[in-house]
Amino acid sequence: MRPRIAITLGDPRGIGPEVVAKVMQDPPEGADYVVLGPEPPIADLSAEEAGRIVGQSVEEAVALAMRGEVQAIVTAPAEKKALHLAGYRYPGHTEWLAHLAGDVPVAMMLVSDRLRVVLVTTHLPLRDVPQALTTERVLSAGRITAKALKEWWGIEQPRLAVCALNPHVGEDGLFGDEDRTILEPAARQLGAAGPLSADTVFVRAMRGEFDAVLAPYHDVGMTAIKVASFGSGVNVTLGLPFIRTSPDHGTAFDIAGKGIADPSSMREAMRLAVELAKRTRGR
Repeated sequence: MRPRIAITLGDPRGIGPEVVAKVMQDPPEGADYVVLGPEPPIADLSAEEAGRIVGQSVEEAVALAMRGEVQAIVTAPAEKKALHLAGYRYPGHTEWLAHLAGDVPVAMMLVSDRLRVVLVTTHLPLRDVPQALTTERVLSAGRITAKALKEWWGIEQPRLAVCALNPHVGEDGLFGDEDRTILEPAARQLGAAGPLSADTVFVRAMRGEFDAVLAPYHDVGMTAIKVASFGSGVNVTLGLPFIRTSPDHGTAFDIAGKGIADPSSMREAMRLAVELAKRTRGR
């Protein structure tokens, strides 16, 4: 049977509806699609109203997935402020979906054609990262990643690398001891390489040495994936009982409604959702 994929339109004020509409003119083959969200035109929405629309569509998509009526969901971008105003007080889709699925442990993976990056910490101020970064947190992200690489990508022996937090991997504690005291024990227990300096680990992964890199904080991982695949990267939530992907861009309010939004990342998100749903069907 062909998998069914649910697609949420995201914030109606942004480019989500446009990029979904563009891809649906010639969608990735091999799946059936159900699009969730209001029918246009939607005009003069407040942020709170937009957030409520997003919330309802995401909750509907998750309900369909949990009942097995769809095998994957693809979420178009939403504005966090709008979601908060509407009462959905989560740092992002990743944490929100984890809650809706039963508070399951999850990890955020960014995917391009040559690189997979998993964020150990996500939406945190940089000043809070060292305290949030624990060995157990790295282990959790690594185990979720290894499981997904085996079950979703069919990689029997995943090769993981841990990206260092500090310059030059801390230089024996001169530039911080988190790499030595937190990341190194986690890498050892995972059987992963590292911690390896951020200025080389992503290059090595792109050359094929590693199947995924665990990045200690948001921007070091996001920067790597966007340099590798700006405009075509995909966000995948690992650990959920269903497939979830999204384009690797935001709402882009500044160009919404102009008809110029690039649908490449949404197309890749839908294509990957179909690929993973087919691979995991029946597991």
